[in-house]
Amino acid sequence: MEHIGHHVWAIPEGFIPGSSTGPESMASHETACVLNTGDEDAHLEITLFFPNREPAGPYRVTVPARRTVHQRFNELADDGSIPVGTDYASVLVSDVPVVVQHTRLDSRQASNALLSTVAYAAH
Repeated sequence: MEHIGHHVWAIPEGFIPGSSTGPESMASHETACVLNTGDEDAHLEITLFFPNREPAGPYRVTVPARRTVHQRFNELADDGSIPVGTDYASVLVSDVPVVVQHTRLDSRQASNALLSTVAYAAH
């Protein structure tokens, strides 16, 4: 199948809640869901932008051919460069066209909130 989507995607709204309730599988998180429909792997670079400091990244993620990866922003780095409870935005650049969706699970309260939207395709 041919690649569908775009090379550059932006998610202007990002926020990883600082707490969670329930089991680990329901931990508060942000996710970039990336679909690669093509016959070759997609190599992405993710850069995060903050209101009061320099960008973080790029973080590299590979999405195999004809597969999807749900990449949690919480798991991109374990060095504190992606702080919880802080606003950020992200830009994803791929070497082949992909489709990107943004999802947040906010489980700070027992009643969970789930937000999901297609990212902005720049090209």
